[in-house]
Amino acid sequence: MKSFCIKTNNECILDYLLKEFENLPLTDTYFVKSEFCHYKNVIIHHTGQEEKQFFALLAGVLSRCVIAFYEENIISSLIRLNYFYFDALEQETILQNTIDLLSGPEEEFIVRREYLYIAILSYLLENKSFFLDGFVNFRLAKYKEVLDYSIDIAVNQFIIEREYSEFIHLLKLYIRSKESEIDLVHVIYANGEAILLDKNKNTISTCDNAFNAKYLSDITFSANDYALNTLLTLIPEKIVVHLIDLEDEFVNTLKLIFDDRIKICTECNLCRTYRLITNKDVSKTH
Repeated sequence: MKSFCIKTNNECILDYLLKEFENLPLTDTYFVKSEFCHYKNVIIHHTGQEEKQFFALLAGVLSRCVIAFYEENIISSLIRLNYFYFDALEQETILQNTIDLLSGPEEEFIVRREYLYIAILSYLLENKSFFLDGFVNFRLAKYKEVLDYSIDIAVNQFIIEREYSEFIHLLKLYIRSKESEIDLVHVIYANGEAILLDKNKNTISTCDNAFNAKYLSDITFSANDYALNTLLTLIPEKIVVHLIDLEDEFVNTLKLIFDDRIKICTECNLCRTYRLITNKDVSKTH
């Protein structure tokens, strides 16, 4: 017979383990909840011959338990320790970004489950009791390395998003401080590039002298950057974006910067004309 004792004073964890053990696809397995001097315990016994399967299933249950009840607290502690210079709200955003990353399908994050499982299984094979808090605190170095790596990515993501928000805010302030030089600009957005037309449908030459380069200094200049630069120079009272393709980051940026000056159009004569020219059917791309 193989027996194993799992120690914890967390009632939620105890209830979780009992429910998981009830659903183990293994016969000749029994478990009981007990209480000693300092800790409450779940003791599980296996009287059958499937020892390898018993330990593998037990390691799986405990791995899921650590992720469900400990992972977020570990991440939060690592953020407070290594990124203390962010305020509480920023740390909370980084925490959520990290959780989102770890919930994704990327192998570099999924591998933490394998590290956790192997560490727990190795411990089960060599011991007869398992103190959850102590194990999590002192025996999960490789698992925590993945968490630390994930936090680092989340921090970089947070900084980029914050800088982007500050950039948008700066441009909006700039627009409010200037008067419009033109009533209307049509933006034909096709094949990922913007073409600017005036109200008479004449092409507007995009600025190539980086007039507002101080506002765009963090961007690699592309055709769309020059189109944005031109719009920032002209500051039209109204901008109609004729969407031949799907909305993407550039269109979303225009909407953020120019706010209620922007109107999205997909079905006017101009849209249909450029759709014929570019052989695009926007309805099929949604």
